[in-house]
Amino acid sequence: MRSKATKGSLKKWMGLALTMVMGVSLLAGCSSASEESAEGGTSGNGERVTLKVEIFDRGNSPSPYTITNNYLSKMIQEKFGDPNNIDVQFVPVQRSEEVTKLNVLMASNTDVPDIVFVYDSSVFYRYAQQGGLTDVGELIDQHGPNLKKFLGEDTLKFGQVEGQQFAVPGKRAITGRYSSYIRQDWLDKLGLPAPKTTDELYTTLKAFKDKDPGGLGSKNIPMGMALAPAQFETLIYSFIKPVSGDLTYGQRYELPLHEGFKESMQFLNKLYNEGLISKDFSLDEDKTQLGKDIQNGNVGYWSEDVDAMFYGDGTLDNLHKNVSGSEVLPVDVYTNPNADNKHIKSRYGTNGMYIMIPKSSKRSVEAIKYLDWMASDNNLIDIYSGVEGENYDLVDGIPVVKEDASQEAQDRLFNAGDTAIISNGKNIGDQATNEKAWIMGFPQNNQEMLKQSIDIANTDTVGPIIFDKPIEAEMKYSTALKDKLNVIIVKTAMAKPAEFDAVYEKEMADFMSLGGTELKKELEEAVQALPAN
Repeated sequence: MRSKATKGSLKKWMGLALTMVMGVSLLAGCSSASEESAEGGTSGNGERVTLKVEIFDRGNSPSPYTITNNYLSKMIQEKFGDPNNIDVQFVPVQRSEEVTKLNVLMASNTDVPDIVFVYDSSVFYRYAQQGGLTDVGELIDQHGPNLKKFLGEDTLKFGQVEGQQFAVPGKRAITGRYSSYIRQDWLDKLGLPAPKTTDELYTTLKAFKDKDPGGLGSKNIPMGMALAPAQFETLIYSFIKPVSGDLTYGQRYELPLHEGFKESMQFLNKLYNEGLISKDFSLDEDKTQLGKDIQNGNVGYWSEDVDAMFYGDGTLDNLHKNVSGSEVLPVDVYTNPNADNKHIKSRYGTNGMYIMIPKSSKRSVEAIKYLDWMASDNNLIDIYSGVEGENYDLVDGIPVVKEDASQEAQDRLFNAGDTAIISNGKNIGDQATNEKAWIMGFPQNNQEMLKQSIDIANTDTVGPIIFDKPIEAEMKYSTALKDKLNVIIVKTAMAKPAEFDAVYEKEMADFMSLGGTELKKELEEAVQALPAN
C-alpha cells in the first residue's frame, strides 16, 4: 500500500503527464477523420504500415511464448495483418501499473500505441476533455460496420462525451453481479424454511446463532461478511432508493448519497452488535478470511460474486470436501422497502474497458479496421477459445473447453481475455447464450447451482446512469471518497447502538466535506439534464 506522500506525489505527476497530453494534442492538430483516412497507409498508397496495440502484461507468459510474440499475436498477424499490409505490433503494459504507464505513453506523442485502453472512466473522460483522443464516430461508420453491430447503440454510448465518440467501449458478456447463499443443511437441522425477505433473514440468522446447527461453538458465523463490494453492496442496495427507474449513480463511493443509505448502515450495526456477522470483517478487504470460513463450514449465510464459488477445487468444492453433508442453496433474500420490496441489487453496465485512439495516431483507420475484424466472422471465438477439437468442442453451437486439452493447447490461450479487447467475457450471442456458454465452462457438478445464481443476479437489478459528459467531482474526489466509504461502513457498524446516530452524522459530515457536497450537487444537476424517456 502506498504511503500518503507517495500517493500525493503520484497524483501531481499524473496531473503533469495529463497536462503534457493536452500539449501533445494541440501540437497534433485537429485533423478530421477524412484527413486521417488519407494518412492511413493501407487506404491510399499501399505501403506496409505498423499498427501498435496495447496489451496487458501480467507476467504469466508460458514458455516459449512472450507477451508480444505468442500464438495469438501470430494468428492476428496472419489473419488480419498480412491481408491488409499491416504489421501488428503489441506494446506491453503491466496490468498493475495500467494508468501510470498509460499517462507516460500518452504524454510521449511518439511512443504511444495507436490503440490504448483503460477501465477507469475518469481517466477516459480526462483524456477526452483535454483533447488527447480521436473522435472515432465517423471512422466507425466508414470502417466498422461489424464492430457497430456487435456493440450496439447502448454500449457505444459509454464511449461518448457530449455527442462525440471518443472511445470504443468493450462489450460486457454478462451483466449479473451478485447472488446470496445459505446452508440448506443448517435450515434442515432447525426445521426452518429458506428466508425470502430481509426480516425473515434476520430471524434465521438469530436462530443460527442461538441454536448453532453446525455445532461450531465460538466459530459459528451466522452471516459471513467482508469489507468488499460483494458483501456490503448487496446489503446496501436492499435499502437505497434508485435515482431514476431502474438506474442509479454508477460509482460505488456514491452510495452514501442515496436515500436509504443510513438505514442500511443501521441494519449492519444491528447485525454486528448482535454477533450475527463476521467479527473481524473490517480486516478482510480481499475476502481471504471469508473464503476460509465458508470452506471450513463456519458460515450460515453469505453473498458473493455470482461465479466466485463454482470454479473447480474452489469454495463450494472445498466446503463439500471439508464438511460431510453440507448443502448450499442460492437464495434471493434482501427486500428493499424503498422499491416496492423488490430484491434490488446492482448490475454491471453493458460496457467493459474504454478502447481509445490517441489524437497523435496516424493509424486511426487501421485501428478501427482491426477492431472491426475482431468483431467479424469467427474471430472472437478463435481468440477466446482457440482451435476446435484441440481447445474446445462445439456443443449446440457453443464452444466448450475440452477437459483433456493438452498443456500446449491450453498455453496458447494464456492471454486470450486481454487480447479480445472488444469483449469483456465471452460474447457468443445474446446474454442468455453468453450465460449458457459461461456455465458450460464450469465443472459439471456445479453448473446447475451456478445457473440458479445467475438467475438471482439478474432479478430486480439496478444499472448505472450514463451521463453524456463527465462528472467533474468524480475525477477530483474519487480516491478520497472511496476510502471514506470504507471508513463509514466500519465505524457505523461497530458503533454501540446508542451512539450510532452520532457516529453516522460525524462520518457523513466528513464525507460531504471531502467532496461529497460538490459531487451530490453535480450529480443531481446531471440527472435533471437527462433527456426525458
